[in-house]
Amino acid sequence: MQKNNWKVIPAVIATGILSFSGVLIETSMNVTFPKLMTEFNTDTNGVQWVTTGYLLAIAIIVPISAFLIRNFSTRTLFILSNSVFLLGILLDCVSPTLPLLLAGRVLQGVGTGIALPLMFHIILTKSPINRRGMMMGIGSMITSLAPAIGPTYGGVLLNTMGWRAIFWFLIILILVSLIMGLVSIPTEQVRRTEKFPASTFVFLAIGLGLLLLAIEKVSFSMASIGTLSLVIFYFMNKKQKLLRLSLFKNARFDLYMYGFLAYQATLLGLSFILPNYLQLHLNVSAAAAGAFMFPGALISASLAPLSGSLLDKFGQYRPILFGLIVSTLALSVMFFYFQSLNFWTLMLTHMLLMVGIGFSYANFMTITLAALPVGETTDGNGILNTAQQFIGATSTAIVAQVITTAMNKNPNNGIITGSQHGIGGIAFAIFISLIIFVILNHRPKKLTTE
Repeated sequence: MQKNNWKVIPAVIATGILSFSGVLIETSMNVTFPKLMTEFNTDTNGVQWVTTGYLLAIAIIVPISAFLIRNFSTRTLFILSNSVFLLGILLDCVSPTLPLLLAGRVLQGVGTGIALPLMFHIILTKSPINRRGMMMGIGSMITSLAPAIGPTYGGVLLNTMGWRAIFWFLIILILVSLIMGLVSIPTEQVRRTEKFPASTFVFLAIGLGLLLLAIEKVSFSMASIGTLSLVIFYFMNKKQKLLRLSLFKNARFDLYMYGFLAYQATLLGLSFILPNYLQLHLNVSAAAAGAFMFPGALISASLAPLSGSLLDKFGQYRPILFGLIVSTLALSVMFFYFQSLNFWTLMLTHMLLMVGIGFSYANFMTITLAALPVGETTDGNGILNTAQQFIGATSTAIVAQVITTAMNKNPNNGIITGSQHGIGGIAFAIFISLIIFVILNHRPKKLTTE
């Protein structure tokens, strides 16, 4: 795993720590939402922007990752992402208002938006093809550990030192990432040959932002303007290319990407639904709500490298199909029996779901990018990460809106029905992914024959 002065695994870990830190804060802050709603005098729609604003910032930055990678060295981009992320953390450590807190989260999103595709770029270009599944699993494991630790980390600090301590303790982690990256990522000369398509980027950012606002505000006018902005982006992108949209002509890439995005919506949607349901309906503490998520997320993170190795050895069919079946079964139980599940039975159902996610989530990303020719993987990585973050932000905004609407209609039981409806939508998305995967792989097929 040494390549031209590169230390590949430490480089992946260094860039992964930034993504890990962003997700750690994201899942840590989810358990603080009831506290933040009281402190900043806002509702679930307002406070969900602590997560959605971060994810939107990533979704806006990731599309330019292919341009950045082509025109700047990996070392330069790593230092930039680390610095911006650290600035965002320092801002949130002292934020007295919700807008200032959101500004810090946006800066963290910008740093993560650079680091996340950079990590997978290192894996795709520096690791051997016969170990790529395992390396993708390691990358996924690093970021997947954050949901395992985040809610517990956030709940304990909220109850003992206050929510701002969530940011203070990450400063050391970011400095470790910086030192490890400087040691493992060599200096390389990269000639800048392209002019940044600023106007194309602006219309993409406006379109994505307004569509998310339209979901939160239930605004047809915002949705219309956002859609128009994306249409303008589409035509401008033909003249000033930001994303290689021709990749969407590859049907296998599109369908596999749907499966990956369905899992992203599942992870982010449930990370909003379950901690809030536990606190607002079952009346558990923030620490207990955080601990609830720990076993399942730890299972998923631990299985990611194993499932990647199985994909390398046996092909994609069996590990992903097993994961999809288990995920569909767990979500079906969670949806149909939701109102009768207590803290412990709900936790067991969540753990079963995360077994399925551990076998299929990272592998879906691997096979999605493997569906592209080698020369298109950098652009595919940018598109996949853009869609991943936008879907994550969208799913959070949608479930927040569903729960808020249900609670407004029925203050007593709205949190139950709203949470159940959100889980039902997620279950349906995973079931469709299972059907698509079976149709595309009606006979077992090795990854290398894609």
